[in-house]
Amino acid sequence: MRKITMLGTGFISDFYAMSLLGQRSRDTILNVGGHTEAGTQAFAAKWGIPRWSTNLAEAINDPETDTVVIGLPNYLHKEAALGAAQAGKAVLCTKPLAISGAEARAMLEAVEKAGVFHGYLEDLVYTPKTLKAVQAVKNGALGKVLWARSREAHPGPHSDWFWNKELSGGGAIVDMGCHCIEINRNFIGKDIRPVEAMCWAGTQVHPIEAEDSAVGLVRYENGAIGQFEVSWTFRGGMDLRDEVTGTQGTIWLNHWLRTGFEMFTAVGQGGYVAEKAEGETGWLFPVGDEPGSLGYTPMFAEMFDAAERGALPMETFYDGYVVNSIIDACYKSAQSKKWEPVQLDIWRGATGVSASVGQVEYDAQYWLMKSEVMPDGKTKVILKDKQTGQFVQKVNP
Repeated sequence: MRKITMLGTGFISDFYAMSLLGQRSRDTILNVGGHTEAGTQAFAAKWGIPRWSTNLAEAINDPETDTVVIGLPNYLHKEAALGAAQAGKAVLCTKPLAISGAEARAMLEAVEKAGVFHGYLEDLVYTPKTLKAVQAVKNGALGKVLWARSREAHPGPHSDWFWNKELSGGGAIVDMGCHCIEINRNFIGKDIRPVEAMCWAGTQVHPIEAEDSAVGLVRYENGAIGQFEVSWTFRGGMDLRDEVTGTQGTIWLNHWLRTGFEMFTAVGQGGYVAEKAEGETGWLFPVGDEPGSLGYTPMFAEMFDAAERGALPMETFYDGYVVNSIIDACYKSAQSKKWEPVQLDIWRGATGVSASVGQVEYDAQYWLMKSEVMPDGKTKVILKDKQTGQFVQKVNP
């Protein structure tokens, strides 16, 4: 059983409380820390939390709690995490871990020096579809992963501070690119080093200093490419999609715009539909179990199970540090208009990984390029001569 101090009372903290308390969980939230007295008191009343405070340090150091869950604005993550580490408490932090790779490294070093349990709350790698897809990739269903693409787009963040570059650390890249980058890392292999990044970022619609749209490529040491597409300009809800291509297969995932629950209403259903839904009339796509579908419920279950076993969770502050470092390279590339190296002062994965893909032998003379069944039922193969390098085709009965 975890006794929790929740930091933050906004949209994400509501999802966290829903996940932690909504299933008659044995875990409990005993204290909540927020910025305003009215908002913090209202959050505590809504979720039946016995204590609340507008002093974050006071909430962190509650003598009855053993775990701190950070759902604060980005610029406050470091302060809160360092406070939790100093208090000797387990600490879980929402995405992105920090506003830069340097800040993320400081947070990682603090929790490891203190010896406290730490988890990076990257919910979108915990969605049921993603967990099953990642396991299939680990089982070898796709062969070697060559390319992973993750897209997240919606009309923009819920909170005012996220539109302020000084408080958030950036725009759509730091907001949603962090999701996409970590999803791609899980498919490509988190032990494979990200080498360099190329990124376009622009402000297409909103009068803001940060980017509201971006497309990026991350090249990994084994030759795989991770691609992300993010936007705060998408209309029609939230678009969450992932694709993975390997030497032996492909995975397509569509998480949100088509939920399996479709409803038309001319008058409206009378309230909230789903995250980032823009209206409540016309065709709607509600969600049966929103915290579960977005990964929050399995995320906390895996985190706390790991803590009770004395093991590391699937996502740690180290993963958040790697993601922030990749984001730093993306922002540099958006300015320089060229590939920029990913600077990782701490790397704990494999090194010297080959980028080559094994060739498939057809017979003693040829390599197999491709095999396909033709309309007449015969099989055509495209071959490469091992000695001459010439390409030939054969049709087999």
